[in-house]
Amino acid sequence: MLDERNAAGPGRSWPTAGGDAGPPIRAAGGVVWRPADAPGPADGHARGGVLVCLVHRPRYGDWSLPKGKLERGEHPLLAAVREVAEEADVRAVPQVRLPTVRYRSEGRPKVVDYWSMRAAATGGFQPATEVDDVRWLGVDEAVRLVSYPHDAEVLAAFAALPTVTGAVTLVRHAHAGKRATWSGPDTARPLDAQGWAQAHALAPLVALSRPVRLLSASARRCVQTLDPAAALLDLPIEVDGDLDEPRPGQHPDECTLAAAARLAALAATGEPAAVCSQGKVIPGALAKLSGRPDDLTTPKGGGWLLAFAGDRLLALDRL
Repeated sequence: MLDERNAAGPGRSWPTAGGDAGPPIRAAGGVVWRPADAPGPADGHARGGVLVCLVHRPRYGDWSLPKGKLERGEHPLLAAVREVAEEADVRAVPQVRLPTVRYRSEGRPKVVDYWSMRAAATGGFQPATEVDDVRWLGVDEAVRLVSYPHDAEVLAAFAALPTVTGAVTLVRHAHAGKRATWSGPDTARPLDAQGWAQAHALAPLVALSRPVRLLSASARRCVQTLDPAAALLDLPIEVDGDLDEPRPGQHPDECTLAAAARLAALAATGEPAAVCSQGKVIPGALAKLSGRPDDLTTPKGGGWLLAFAGDRLLALDRL
């Protein structure tokens, strides 16, 4: 099952009554899972050896998936991971976008983006005013416990996913001015002020997948795009020619095939990686991996969260 969704999150909508009252409330959260034999409490039996996390909110008296509102200007994926940490005290790694939920809350439309997330670490949960209990349950038990049908359907979508075995964050280099105004070799063209702002904004998104390797095409602007992430993660940047745009006289398919193979090989290691490449490489490489003719054009400073099941691209989510 290959799933492609953009950051706005077109997902399933649930009917609502009444007219809209202003812009929608934006929120984000996750179906957080861990193996049933992982350390930590378990409140139910796991199907397929997986437990998922639910939270109880005393204000509403409900059981739901951990989620919360976006802060001003916050990326939904950053908000989803932050809210899971705040509500359930779980440090989670996002993997695959799940259906987006739409409903009304306090008279306003509300849009909630969800991701499946692997629990990387848990703290010592302490009951609080907002969330006073956390349970780890098998999916079937979680479906029976949640208070809202839309949470049950998000859990069902999670249960239908194959196991994610590898993940790669793929970004295109940030803005580097115009080629025509640069007098030196194009590979030496640096980021401009706009590009550096984009690179710094990308760094926390790149860090969410907890990569253990950072790889870049040879162009200076590609390496510089990963510089803030490298500083944040304390990782070196490896330059890899398989991620480069075509050289003069080189057929573009050679580059896209090489880049696609490199991405698949990175995912096959089972260790998360982050990669920066170029605009003439990324769409073709993703098309070869996905087998889909969709528009995979990636803006400068934009990117994708790629999830693999074995050597197969399972999902690509536009950052």
